[in-house]
Parts: sequence; C-alpha cells; structure tokens
Amino acid sequence: MELEIEKVRQSIRKKKYQDVNPDTKAPPIYITKFLCTVILTLLSLIGLKKSSSFQEIFYKEVYEKNFSFASVQSLYQKYFGSTLPFENLFGSTQPVFSEKFVYTEAEPYLDGTKFTVSNQYLMPILESGMVVFIGEKEGYGNTIIIQQVDGTDAWYSNVTSNVKLYDYIEKGDVLGEVQENYLYMVFQKNGTTVGYEKYM
Repeated sequence: MELEIEKVRQSIRKKKYQDVNPDTKAPPIYITKFLCTVILTLLSLIGLKKSSSFQEIFYKEVYEKNFSFASVQSLYQKYFGSTLPFENLFGSTQPVFSEKFVYTEAEPYLDGTKFTVSNQYLMPILESGMVVFIGEKEGYGNTIIIQQVDGTDAWYSNVTSNVKLYDYIEKGDVLGEVQENYLYMVFQKNGTTVGYEKYM
C-alpha cells in the first residue's frame, strides 16, 4: 500500500515538474492565438480577392446585417480564453452586484417600453454583450446600446453610467443609475423592434 502511495506522489511531482519546466516544447498560448488570428485574416483576404461569391457573401453579412461582435467575443473566450494573457495575474474577482430587473409598471413608449422603477434604481445588465453606442437619442435621453451575445441590440435609456464604448459587460453587472424613476428600453434584432417580454 505504501509503495502505491509513493508511486502516486512521484507521478504528481513529475507532472508538476513538467508543467513548470521551461524546456518543454509547447509555445506560449498567446503566440498560438496570434498565429491563428493571422492565418484566419490571411485566409479571409485571399478568399475576398479570389472568389466573387465569397466576396458577395462577406459584404452581405458584414455590411447589410447587424454583425454581432459580442457573440464573436463570447465564442473566442469560450474556446481560447481571455484576449489578454495577463488578465488573471492578480486572481479572479467575483461580482458584488447580482440583482434582477424589478419594475412596478410597464407601458408602451415610442419604439420600446417605459418602465417605472424605484428611486435611484441601479439597473442590472439583462444579457452579456458589448457597448456599441453611448449618447443622446431623441425622446429617450442618454442612451446606452448593448449588443447582446444573441445578436439583439438592447437600448437602456435615461440612465447615467460609467461604461465606455466597446466595453464587454457581463449579465447581472450594474449598468448605472436610472434617472427620475423611468427607464426606457428598446430591443431590436436585425433592425426590427421586438417585445421586451422575451428578455425579462
């Protein structure tokens, strides 16, 4: 029995040594990510130059449809991990804010919905995504548009926030504080407005 335990200990020591051994042949992961990105870019450029049908499909998907950068980033993180090799240098942090969206009344407003919320309400993100617009929208006030991972554009209006353009925001994180107890929301998919019920 002791002999078997010692064999297990030796195999664990050997594995630990292999994991930290600088002489191993595997290249660092960020070099692999960089090379994959270069190869995909070159293949796309060659396809655009040589094939008119690929060029037509590419232009249709990129210029005529609403391209979901948030879903691409989500897939990238799923299969390759963080885009920055040193993101977890200081350990992982857990979000403190994890509220659900609570409102007292909902009524149609312009292209979307007007929600009545409590005073100084902190608005949670309904779905993970990338911030693609920050600014004033007529009739809505200060608006933040988040392109969700499912391809839907979610407008959060009448909210003050510290988010920046192209920030990637996780579901449940706090977006900002709602002004005057009214939140205006619009959900659009492929340029068409859809009802809010699916996203609550």
